[in-house]
Amino acid sequence: MVQTKNRTRTFVRSAVLVVAAVFIAPSLFAGGRQAKPAANKNEVVVWTYDSFISEWGPGPEAAKLFAEKTGYSVKWVNHGDAGEVLARLLLEGKKAEADIILGIDQNMMDKALGSGLLEAYKPAGADSILSELKLDDSWRLIPFDYSYFAFCYDSQKIKSPPKTLEDLTRPEYAKSVILMDPRTSSPGLGLFCWVREVYGAKWQDYWRRLSPSILTVSGGWSEGYGLFTAGEAPLVLSYTTSPGYHLEYEQTERYQAAIFDEGHPLQVEFAALLGAGKNKSAAKAFLDFLLDPAFQNLVPLTNWMYPVTGVPLPASFRINPKSGKTLLPRPATDAELDEWSGILSTRRGS
Repeated sequence: MVQTKNRTRTFVRSAVLVVAAVFIAPSLFAGGRQAKPAANKNEVVVWTYDSFISEWGPGPEAAKLFAEKTGYSVKWVNHGDAGEVLARLLLEGKKAEADIILGIDQNMMDKALGSGLLEAYKPAGADSILSELKLDDSWRLIPFDYSYFAFCYDSQKIKSPPKTLEDLTRPEYAKSVILMDPRTSSPGLGLFCWVREVYGAKWQDYWRRLSPSILTVSGGWSEGYGLFTAGEAPLVLSYTTSPGYHLEYEQTERYQAAIFDEGHPLQVEFAALLGAGKNKSAAKAFLDFLLDPAFQNLVPLTNWMYPVTGVPLPASFRINPKSGKTLLPRPATDAELDEWSGILSTRRGS
């Protein structure tokens, strides 16, 4: 999970949301009800997050390459952040007007698999996926990229970066940290699980200690990282792969990712075939395409994540640090997230 890459020289997961237009067919009444247009069998409808289909994300080029390779077109539908994609699917169920959902991560696995809405499909090229990323043996969730959650910092403002989660609670970081809401954002959810993994039954106390350091909790990564690059705060929740963007497109090493002693959570982003989808042939071809070298080579410099098939990395990835310890925390429960919300609301008066 992850996680807009905006070449206006800010590494922002597109703060401008692409609102999906809904076209209503002319009124064709039968028995007083409006007829729905037939599905386009040459089109695959993909629900995903905003940065994936932003101008500088992988979506536009991926759609072009996919059409050239298969003859199928892609209709992207933006639902904000990955948590919102899943929430919309769970709300609409089998009535969801989509063939594929793309971008949910391992912290959302239980809800996605438990919904009964996903259909198993092992795509062509699946055997080339790195073994540690194959988290669903049923092939209802197919990895397409991965990275590690981390706190990025502005090295012009912070000379001695934090080395642990606990360091973030120090007085010198008062109102200096930008986070994302775990109920809507995959990085936010990743941090929640990270904290609980490290602090166990005392995770609530950590959030109380961290509260004075938090400048804001944004709804999604786009907004949060945009505030960071605008200089609103020197620390932001993001990825170990974020610094590479700034090196590649801004030729600067100003923005760095801090490596913590406790280790860093892995985020694996998945695509999934919907059982009630109308265009199974096009959808399966799209899932095959996600593992094709043509798409995997797009991932590093557009989605700023690692490819899952081990294709060569660009030179700018040299700046992205490695953690000596990979964490894979268990998913959060709704009750835990409600408790988190109550703690932050009480402590910050929001």
